[in-house]
Amino acid sequence: MEPAPSHLDTPLPPVHVAIIMDGNGRWAKARGLPRTAGHKRGAEAVRRTVEAAREMGVSTLTLYAFSSENWKRPAGEVTDLMGLLRLYLRGEINNLHKNGIRLKVIGDRRRLGPDITALIEDAESKTADNTALTLVLALSYGGRQEVVEAARRLALDVAAGLILPDDVDEDRFEAKLFTAGIPDPDLIIRTSGEQRISNFLLWQGAYAELVFIETLWPDFGRTELEDAIRVFHGRDRRYGGAR
Repeated sequence: MEPAPSHLDTPLPPVHVAIIMDGNGRWAKARGLPRTAGHKRGAEAVRRTVEAAREMGVSTLTLYAFSSENWKRPAGEVTDLMGLLRLYLRGEINNLHKNGIRLKVIGDRRRLGPDITALIEDAESKTADNTALTLVLALSYGGRQEVVEAARRLALDVAAGLILPDDVDEDRFEAKLFTAGIPDPDLIIRTSGEQRISNFLLWQGAYAELVFIETLWPDFGRTELEDAIRVFHGRDRRYGGAR
């Protein structure tokens, strides 16, 4: 990870931080534990990070919890992950609500179990008016899938005569994405030392700063989040403009 600048005071945090949570399996393997143990410890890291983001004043925190490609994992591991998701949705929502956190889930819900879908809908409804932090969970999510779905929905609008082909622009396209109404991420963090974005927020992350850290996700917490944000503040963000 790049050294964090030491000359900065305490600027405002980025509005939207997104995290690719990677390394649960390696964390467990290094300790001679089953992958499930890594996922359980990873859920604790989620709790720490959400709390830290809220306290630091981050407005939106997006966590890449389960990708569309993760369905290819062994059936037993997928079952375990879905079980953890159920536990999280049942056990954490009251705590999120108490702390003023709004939950939103993005991704293809059709592949999730009906009970999980119902838990998501209930959680989103219960927390809809909260403003301290928006927590976005990307579940059964893939960036390419999202772009294709948005294009398909726009094509249907054109075919129905609701809009003309020439009316299609970036704003109309963004309105069809899972993230409609959510600001684009300013900072995308990936844990575990891997340096790729793995089909995550492909459209929305066009101008995000990318920070890759060696820490495995189960060991991630406030210190690592603060370090990544300090690196973010040391970047020169020009959005394609001249220096």
